[in-house]
Amino acid sequence: MPTTEQNNSIELSEIVQKHQHFKIFKPYNCLSQFVQERMKNKKLLGDFYDFPDGTMAIGRLDHDSEGLLLLTTDGMMSHKIRDKSIEKEYYVQVDGEITEDAIFQLQKGVEITVSGIKYQTLPCKAFILEHEPKLPPRGRYIRDSRHGPTSWIAITICEGKKRQVRKMTAAVGFPTLRLVRVRIGSIHIDDMIAGDVITLYNLNNVFD
Repeated sequence: MPTTEQNNSIELSEIVQKHQHFKIFKPYNCLSQFVQERMKNKKLLGDFYDFPDGTMAIGRLDHDSEGLLLLTTDGMMSHKIRDKSIEKEYYVQVDGEITEDAIFQLQKGVEITVSGIKYQTLPCKAFILEHEPKLPPRGRYIRDSRHGPTSWIAITICEGKKRQVRKMTAAVGFPTLRLVRVRIGSIHIDDMIAGDVITLYNLNNVFD
């Protein structure tokens, strides 16, 4: 007969298997939540897929940001992925031709304001993308070259203050025009398009 320890292990395994996990390409002008805020009329996550009860977004992307968002029915998994040890990578289109000096400033950390308090961002990975990344259209026109040049950079951070990446690029003189998260840990956006939802399996193994 199974021992008490074996029974507990079986029960825990069954609980883990019952949880469901997803990744979505969150579109522009969509809220990272399931409940509509008062006086707002924006798309919600539940508009794109019939998620099971209890599904929650792991972290968030602002309504005007796009890309990879993970969802789960497991609160412990949500806590694990929001840890500062997990990298989040973004492709960022900025206003102007960004300089190597600005990239260096981003890498070593810049001063931003969070809830009215000055905050020094942690050192991060940042580099200029030589070519515009292959991403689906945003859904809302940004601008064309007649209004001045733009450039693309990649930024990887392990923290997530409100609108942090936008504040970082603004701090070095290059405001963000478009922001797309492309990676969380080892999970990538791949060739998803806006609104796509994919079920993930063995997420516990990915973030162990």
